[in-house]
Amino acid sequence: MALFRLGETRQPIRVVPEGFAVGERVVGADDLLREVDAHPARFSPNVLLRPLVQDALFPTAAYVSGPNELAYLGQLRGVYERFGIPMPIIFPRTSATIVDRATVRFLERYGLDFANLRPRDDAVLNRLLAALIPAELETALAGADAAVDERLAAVSTAVPLLDPTLSGVVESTRKRMQRDLATLRGKVVQAAKRRDETLRRQFRRARAQAFPNGEPQERSVGTVYFLNRYGPAFVDRLLADLPLDPGRHWLLTI
Repeated sequence: MALFRLGETRQPIRVVPEGFAVGERVVGADDLLREVDAHPARFSPNVLLRPLVQDALFPTAAYVSGPNELAYLGQLRGVYERFGIPMPIIFPRTSATIVDRATVRFLERYGLDFANLRPRDDAVLNRLLAALIPAELETALAGADAAVDERLAAVSTAVPLLDPTLSGVVESTRKRMQRDLATLRGKVVQAAKRRDETLRRQFRRARAQAFPNGEPQERSVGTVYFLNRYGPAFVDRLLADLPLDPGRHWLLTI
């Protein structure tokens, strides 16, 4: 489906055994070619053939393209040759994502690469959350519980040899120490929850800034937004900080 016929609606043209289907209507090749010759404005190429049409009308020496355009322009060399149209040089443009310093500090603090923010699932976030309570701390708390029980059990066995009335004191001491350890564990859990919420908020804020709605920033946020937010000096900052390095994507901090 490389062409469309323009009428009240844009109808796709498809190859069928009888000739060509224009929407729901089937026409022969000769009839279709005569209409193309007589009324070329009634026909429109699809996105893949549009570069050939524009380069036939306005010959182009070089074309500066984004990464998505590179993906399909790279498939057209043989098509250009088939129609005898010189293919322009494809020059990858420099691109950048603009983030604030808080996002950069977040990435540096947790050792994250910028690309880690793009996936829409929470695999990266969950990995960070899992590291909030170090395994060593959990092991140490469990060991403290076991040690209290073990040592006081030994004391409970030995105390009656000296004074049987002290057995109750040993038991109350054991319960108090277990209660203190439980309080400590609760404080650890609360601290982890606070860090958990902070981490979730920071991660989602950074992701929303760099990849709004899961798309690269440049496809969702226009330059006008940054001009309104930072003023005309934003352009000077870009010119000063953005290297003219084709094919690279840069992370710039404002």
